[in-house]
Amino acid sequence: MARTIVVTGAASGIGQALAALLTRRGEHVVAVDVTSGDVVADLSTRRGRDDAVEGVLDETGGRIDAVVANAGLALPVRETVAVNHFGAVDLLTGLRPSLAASSRAPRAVVTSSMATLLPVHAPLVEACLAGDEDRALALAAELEAAGPQAAATIYPSSKRALSRWVRRVAPLPVWAGAGIPLNAVAPGVVRTPMTAAMTATADGRAALDAVVPMPLGGYLEAGQVAALLAWLVSAENTHVCGQTVHVDGGSDVLLRGDDVWSWHDADPGTLSPRTGVATTHVPVAT
Repeated sequence: MARTIVVTGAASGIGQALAALLTRRGEHVVAVDVTSGDVVADLSTRRGRDDAVEGVLDETGGRIDAVVANAGLALPVRETVAVNHFGAVDLLTGLRPSLAASSRAPRAVVTSSMATLLPVHAPLVEACLAGDEDRALALAAELEAAGPQAAATIYPSSKRALSRWVRRVAPLPVWAGAGIPLNAVAPGVVRTPMTAAMTATADGRAALDAVVPMPLGGYLEAGQVAALLAWLVSAENTHVCGQTVHVDGGSDVLLRGDDVWSWHDADPGTLSPRTGVATTHVPVAT
């Protein structure tokens, strides 16, 4: 029997590719977008998010098996924060009870970005994580007004906040405890209409490559990201929890190296900041 999967940003780019892939696999896709789809809603506003949740519940009769919060903006403007962070969080929060009621492998995933590794505006990230949309939008407006260099931190800030939110809430009783894997994907540069101008010229590509090095395979096609999203919301994904999975051709590896483990190696035997349990080096069979 087909599962019902909600996909936001389904009218173009990664969302469109994912909706097509899931449909080919026999799933029932509920497409949400600001321009067209089964549910038309503007995720940049609180009212629009409420409309999206209500529209999805009406369209599905409240029976939902997976949600892919993919809609996003990559513009140096305040609306990017509203869509990328609050649009995704509010939609998932609103649909979570319906996911929890599913008996057919409930799953949730968001589209983040490798831009989480780039410089961010820390107060903006913290405002997002505090759920203070008014402050977050005010900070983003200040960055936008301060000029291109400051405004360039809006997008990575929104995505870092989103990945951190996923990591914070994924293991909680309302998600993992309810049997719902919640994760994120972090694409590198994807060939979509949004990036067409940047990838069209040699100078544009050189500028992108300096910030987003992708030694494996070069730029992505939307379908390659869609394939990972489709697996994360599949019944096969039983234990991936709270992860931001990089599909970036190696950008994460080049930019961070192995520092993802450095907090542990620097002070073994200390208390975990999340659990209060003593951390020790435990051998794991591989």
